Amino acid sequence: MADANGALSSLDDFIAHSPEMLFVAGGDGALLRWSDALGQTIGPALAHGTPLTELFHPEDRGALTTRWEQVRGSTAPVHVHGRVMSAERSYKPLSCVVRGARQDGLVYGSFRDAPIGDGALDELTELRARDRMLRALIHALPIAVWAVDPDGTYLYHEGKGLEASGHRPGQHVGANIFELYGDAMGAITRALAGDHVHGLAEAHGCVWESWILPLGETTGQVSSVLGFSLDVTEAQRAQQALQTKLDVIEAQQRVIRELAAPIIEVWDGVLALPMIGVVDSARTADAMESLLDAIASRGARFAVLDLTGVQMVDTKVADHLIKLVRAIQLLGAEGIICGIRPTVAQTMVTLGLDLSAIVTKANLRAGLMHCMQRLTPRAAPRAPSS
Repeated sequence: MADANGALSSLDDFIAHSPEMLFVAGGDGALLRWSDALGQTIGPALAHGTPLTELFHPEDRGALTTRWEQVRGSTAPVHVHGRVMSAERSYKPLSCVVRGARQDGLVYGSFRDAPIGDGALDELTELRARDRMLRALIHALPIAVWAVDPDGTYLYHEGKGLEASGHRPGQHVGANIFELYGDAMGAITRALAGDHVHGLAEAHGCVWESWILPLGETTGQVSSVLGFSLDVTEAQRAQQALQTKLDVIEAQQRVIRELAAPIIEVWDGVLALPMIGVVDSARTADAMESLLDAIASRGARFAVLDLTGVQMVDTKVADHLIKLVRAIQLLGAEGIICGIRPTVAQTMVTLGLDLSAIVTKANLRAGLMHCMQRLTPRAAPRAPSS
């Protein structure tokens, strides 16, 4: 035990007095130890527990956050370039190399002055441009961009869309998404298993359309999950309102169709269908369907089609009417057409339609009288008296 303590003490002493700008951080990026050289370079901003990201310029922190995921659980060195706060209270370009340790979960790293001409400044400029574009998007659009580690702990939580849900940028960082949302986070579990997930979910009074992507290491193992959530609450409300209006219109059209061709049960077993106004193919098809259903459900024996209020029909409608009467006959009932106007009669004759098997009457009264006579049983003849 004494040897172990001595080894740790020697390591601390080595780090503290190294001429290089060395540091040791926890898996969450909090600084634990650093060399005197780094302390002199950074100055008062350096303190135990200070997040490493706070040393970087705000525009460069996104690059470090992204690269940090490559460090956790891996021993491969990762290079990060950025502007770091100095003791002079100004930012200076530095090159940072970090490497994780599997045994203790710590991260070891060092800073060096960014050499001119090694491409670091070009890379830094590109990263800054990307970061500015990303920030412009997440602060202008109703979106939330977030990331969690394999345990579900938030690593990143930004975006203008957080305002609608009552959250502040970065509020969830360090919290666990499974503890916050429980079983509703099945999509995160799927993403951690390597699936790309897209879907709608409701949270905090808002409807979110989310794209959830697994981020993997070179080994193929998922190291984190990146989420992009768009607030589609207003769009959903508009869609629901539109669907409600469409349902109302459909209901109104159904009522209009029923009123346009009302089926009246004038007597037991006798149905009447008065048709008024302009009769087209669509209206005739609706009337045919409704009348045939009524005949079948009510067991009607007669169906009277009253065309008194119809001024004109085209050839297709006339043909539909004849087919309707024949369909009535197939159901075991008798179809009767009454009230045919001269113009309608002329159209039917022009078509050469055969009406010989169809009962036609001059008006509705005559049609109903025909039905009554057929329904009234005739008196049986009396036997001659002896």
